[in-house]
Amino acid sequence: MAIIGLEGMRIFARHGFYPEEQILGTEFILDVFLETDIDEAAMEDNLFKTINYETVYQLCLIEMRTPSKLIEEVCQRIVHRLFEYFDFISGIKVKMRKMNPPLGGRIDCASIQIAFGSLG
Repeated sequence: MAIIGLEGMRIFARHGFYPEEQILGTEFILDVFLETDIDEAAMEDNLFKTINYETVYQLCLIEMRTPSKLIEEVCQRIVHRLFEYFDFISGIKVKMRKMNPPLGGRIDCASIQIAFGSLG
């Protein structure tokens, strides 16, 4: 088993509870880790027997384009989308950071992390 990760995906999106957050938008940082068996892919040097990073990135972009009030909802959608698409993964962990949340003070980020399966 191996854990394949994409870390530090920076995506501009319009998620937030307040209307101005949905109008102005902000930067989000995503980290995604997927656990899977890579033996066959590694022995055959075959991309189609493992997780394609580009596909992971594109699936995350699709979910990030749909505005939500809560980052919890967006993160949950990403987890479900990845589990649906890669039906051979045994575990998943997604961490989402909302940079500079409008809380009236200086805060680097607000974050949520969801994990299922062997990564949970």
